[in-house]
Amino acid sequence: MCGFAGFHSDNPAPEHKQWVERMVETLAPRGPDSEGLMVRQGLVLGHRRLKVIDLSDQGSQPMTDLGLDLVFNGCLYNYPELRKTLTGLGYQFFSNSDTEVLLKAYHAWGPNCVERFNGMFAFAIHEQKTGRLVLGRDRLGIKPLYLAQHRDGLAFASTLPALLKVPGLDTELDPIALNHYLSFHAVVPAPHTLLKGIKKLPPATVRVIHPDGRQEDHNYWQFQVGEREQDHHITDEEWEQQLLDTLRTSVRRRMVADVPVGVLLSGGLDSSLIVGLLAEQGQHNLNTFSVGFEAAGGESGDEFRYSDLIARHYGTEHHKIEVPSSTLLDTLPKTFQAMSEPMVSYDNVGFFLLSQQVSKHLKVVQSGQGADEIFAGYHWYPPLQGSADPVETYASHFMDRDYAEYCRTVTPGYHTGDHATAFIRSRFARPDGHGPVDKALHLDTSVMLTDDPVKRVDNMTMAWGLEARVPFLDHEVVELAGRIPARLKLADNGKGILKSLGRKVIPSTVIDRPKGYFPVPALKYIEGPYLEFVQNALNSERARQRGLFQRDYLTALLDDPKSHITPLRGSKLWQVALLEMWLQTHNL
Repeated sequence: MCGFAGFHSDNPAPEHKQWVERMVETLAPRGPDSEGLMVRQGLVLGHRRLKVIDLSDQGSQPMTDLGLDLVFNGCLYNYPELRKTLTGLGYQFFSNSDTEVLLKAYHAWGPNCVERFNGMFAFAIHEQKTGRLVLGRDRLGIKPLYLAQHRDGLAFASTLPALLKVPGLDTELDPIALNHYLSFHAVVPAPHTLLKGIKKLPPATVRVIHPDGRQEDHNYWQFQVGEREQDHHITDEEWEQQLLDTLRTSVRRRMVADVPVGVLLSGGLDSSLIVGLLAEQGQHNLNTFSVGFEAAGGESGDEFRYSDLIARHYGTEHHKIEVPSSTLLDTLPKTFQAMSEPMVSYDNVGFFLLSQQVSKHLKVVQSGQGADEIFAGYHWYPPLQGSADPVETYASHFMDRDYAEYCRTVTPGYHTGDHATAFIRSRFARPDGHGPVDKALHLDTSVMLTDDPVKRVDNMTMAWGLEARVPFLDHEVVELAGRIPARLKLADNGKGILKSLGRKVIPSTVIDRPKGYFPVPALKYIEGPYLEFVQNALNSERARQRGLFQRDYLTALLDDPKSHITPLRGSKLWQVALLEMWLQTHNL
């Protein structure tokens, strides 16, 4: 797990190296253990390394061999198997790293090598002989890759803030992305970001950039939802056993490392199941970590009673992190700094503070993100069954604003259309699955998951040099979940099949309870110092000069924050304030 940056140009100039050096400096938290830089044929590559596999310098990057230059962020969990295959083909290895396996897999199989990878990854490979630059991203977009077309060439990096070190980029707000941010619960689908001049490579994509500027994209994986004809004979019990076996394999894969691996334990079904499956496979003295906040608005700020139960049951080395409100407020600016894009979920600051503490003990953890999206754990899936207007049903449960309210929120220059609703409508019109629930699961897994929970976990953990692995997003788990009949996922108020197999592994107490979230009540019920905090940002001279939000709308939010809550129980005031504070934090 690392961070990388680069600049590719057919007209190289000395300043390109300086730009990459600045980008790499920005990426230092992602890779605190070492750094590297390489200049060749109009290309500058920079890298920051977090040593997880092969702790020696032999695994350093940029890595050059066989006429290829490589920078890589992520982990190939099946690298030992790939290495064995490549050795059989005659390849020799000078390191024990998964980085070298990736490089030689590319040499052996070309861009199609990604189809053999099980892991999370983003990479840039330069072919010295042809001059081609090849960029790739994993199937679920777990690892980020941002791009910016510059007048001199192409800049790319693991984070958006790193690209801001390149002068001359278009940093004006993109109206399409802005509409998504304020309507589609801050989800801005690839290739867009909030800034016009910065894009992101879509998940499951390999992009080949030729020396003459031509670009070719290859989408190498298509997520499918819905029963297949050959699956009709499979019984419910057989589905459950297949899923249990696949999850066992997934958590075992994610223990591959030359350092200890822990678990972020919320006390809910998903993270508890990870702990249970690891214990089942003989993991002892497992380190687990939970975070909690002060109560606010009559709402509890922690779920320690459940995480404590799992920790006691399995005898883990458990660490409880309690965050007082004063620490929370002081931490918010640092959390904004760690965001590649503004993300409204309250648990950003929770993951940030949790990661800070975990990084004092470990470099790698497993985390439970993704289960709700692939196993229908959210409250909007059941109403979609039999809905006469699935798009309206989905939007009414998930979207933060309709277009009329969006136009009341921002100034007229940004009234360029209801892009978010059009996007959802286009996705529901695609032949993905057999009904509205399948279509929603496809949309949430392939888009919302990537640009909300997955991005949140990457940004907040890597801000402290902590690698988070997500076993529910092993592509084999996701593929199997897509095939499982929707009725088995919707059963038992959502995630029915996961709950059923969970009862065979973990105490049922953490399953048969109301669904929990990562609670940070102070950011939902904005009052006192938190209200003053957002007031100062929204009423600042920079905010007024920007002219992004309608002042009468801001006044209504500031006068009564508790009355303006989204269908997903979020604060509309926090959403607009976060965007302004993110822009100010990054000097935009």
